[in-house]
Amino acid sequence: MKPTDSDASYLVGLFALTVATGLVDAVSYLALDRVFTGNMTGNVLFVGFGLAGSGEVPLLNNALALVGFLAGAIVAGRLVHGRTHVTRLPTAHLLVLCGTAATALASGVAWLLLGAPAGGWLIGLTALLAAAMGMQAVVARGARISDVTTVVITSTLVNFALDSPLAGGTFDKWVRRAGAVVSMGAGGALGALLISAWSGAGALLVAGACMALGAIGLGAARHREGRRAAGTRTVLERPGGEAGR
Repeated sequence: MKPTDSDASYLVGLFALTVATGLVDAVSYLALDRVFTGNMTGNVLFVGFGLAGSGEVPLLNNALALVGFLAGAIVAGRLVHGRTHVTRLPTAHLLVLCGTAATALASGVAWLLLGAPAGGWLIGLTALLAAAMGMQAVVARGARISDVTTVVITSTLVNFALDSPLAGGTFDKWVRRAGAVVSMGAGGALGALLISAWSGAGALLVAGACMALGAIGLGAARHREGRRAAGTRTVLERPGGEAGR
């Protein structure tokens, strides 16, 4: 099935959220305690390494990041479960995204005011960011574009390879898949540069801004889709239209 114009509208917001994930993971890994807050595959491995006795891996922080991510996903699931809208993205999804953006921005401001995280403040921030990423992962699914989950790239790479002409595929979705990979990598690179040139707090503020832009982009896409749906209904309801025959 070929991509639709509606899909293209949603991709802009999803790519912005994917960039934000790269930024947040750069912050949590490079500026906190070598913990991923969006990439849970890495965290599962880190927990395994820690349980095996690797002293260089912060077992507690990685375990809390996993718990935080799961908790955020569960909370988001409860908030959006059963919600419907004439478009593919119910209002509850957008509100949760606004909440995750506000969380990242507030965390960045707190970091600037309180100084570099340490001790309980570091662990709490790690868990909070992981929860925000878990919530984002759930609500981004409302856009119904499986290749851009905003937090997972491995499956996107597999689909990219399987759908390539070399594997006998049509390559009809290569733009979105490549865009997801590039967005994640760009977010990570930008985060690393910001941490080096500014601070982890600054990178987190930029991540929050990207989340906000993603929410705005998805909201705009939903508005356009709603207008198209309303226009279609109007045409069908006119005398002589399909509904009037």
